[in-house]
Amino acid sequence: MASSAPILYFDDINPQNGYDSIVTKNFREVSESCYKTISKSWSEIDSVASEANGLSILGNKFRICNQLNNSGELKEFLERTYDVAAQYDDPPSNPVSMVYGGIDGASEGNDTLSRVFAGVVALRGNFFCYNTTDYPTETIEGWKWQCSEMVIPVGREDKDIMFPPSRFNLTAYSRDCTSLYGVPPCSHWVMSYYGGHDIELILRRFASNIIFSNGLRDPCSIGRVLKNISHSVAAIITVNGSHCLDIGEATSTDPEWLVMQRKAEVEIIEGWIAQYYADLHAITKLNDPE
Repeated sequence: MASSAPILYFDDINPQNGYDSIVTKNFREVSESCYKTISKSWSEIDSVASEANGLSILGNKFRICNQLNNSGELKEFLERTYDVAAQYDDPPSNPVSMVYGGIDGASEGNDTLSRVFAGVVALRGNFFCYNTTDYPTETIEGWKWQCSEMVIPVGREDKDIMFPPSRFNLTAYSRDCTSLYGVPPCSHWVMSYYGGHDIELILRRFASNIIFSNGLRDPCSIGRVLKNISHSVAAIITVNGSHCLDIGEATSTDPEWLVMQRKAEVEIIEGWIAQYYADLHAITKLNDPE
């Protein structure tokens, strides 16, 4: 199962802003006013930060646990909040709708940043304060180390995206990876080794027994395989699916389309297993002198 695997999000195969274009699309589909509020908030954060004691004002407004060193720390915190909400927009909670409910449901007359903070509270919960950095986990630390080989060029340059512009900079990326681990990234290794520019040909000739499953609400789906490649390399697409939702634990609240997606995946795998034993039986019978 290659669930939500962005194997085509390398080099120039897909646009840098592909990930955040889907994040933006998810929010905009739920609420145009929420999208506009978030888009407007970045310049207002910078404006407040430029004032005397501006960082303290922002820290107090967003209940940040530690003193902000610059406005970028707050903006990165908010960007991660929106990215995670969109990537894991699982039913029935649907985090994007939770953020929208906080922002659009804020009291009449609230300023832009107060509305944005209401969206944070709606998603993360009402806490005394919020950390702008994630607690280190095995997954987070593991993904950081992947900078040595998996150079995914996520950037932003489209004016229709709800985030501030930030082009992917390979030089800065390499410098950061080297400073963390003492290892410069092999920026084109994935494409050279696996042949991403000719992925259909490569998969057709060298791959088997793979299901590429993607939910189109998952931002990682920008680097997806969207069609069947061969009889044993299949693609299953769901319009409302989020990141790795199909390989999560089944629950009583799962929508019917998710139940059917998992059923289809199981049937494909069962077919592979049945074919294997049929082939094994045929070979054994052929080699049996009796």
